[in-house]
Amino acid sequence: MEVCPVEVAVSVLGGTWKLTLVKHLMEGTRRFGELSRLVPSANRKTLTRQLRELEEDGIVSREIYAEVPPRVEYSLTELGQSLAPLIDQANRWGTSYSQHVHTEAASS
Repeated sequence: MEVCPVEVAVSVLGGTWKLTLVKHLMEGTRRFGELSRLVPSANRKTLTRQLRELEEDGIVSREIYAEVPPRVEYSLTELGQSLAPLIDQANRWGTSYSQHVHTEAASS
């Protein structure tokens, strides 16, 4: 039995903040604190778990620098960069949907 490709994508990207994290990493390498500030609704434990899962799936790369205090930077791998068209389309769709819902609510 073949696995549906959409199910594979949802399995990799369907976590609680994963698409948002990928979107922010599309803009370049980020430290954990930066990502935490960019996604203020997410708690640190959840962000850590989501970043680790993205790393395990080959979407995100984590680089640890031997400094005091330690510096950890996250960036997208080549596979992660290949998500750019999907992220751009999801961003456009979300904007359009939000405008549609707002227009519908205003006309009710």
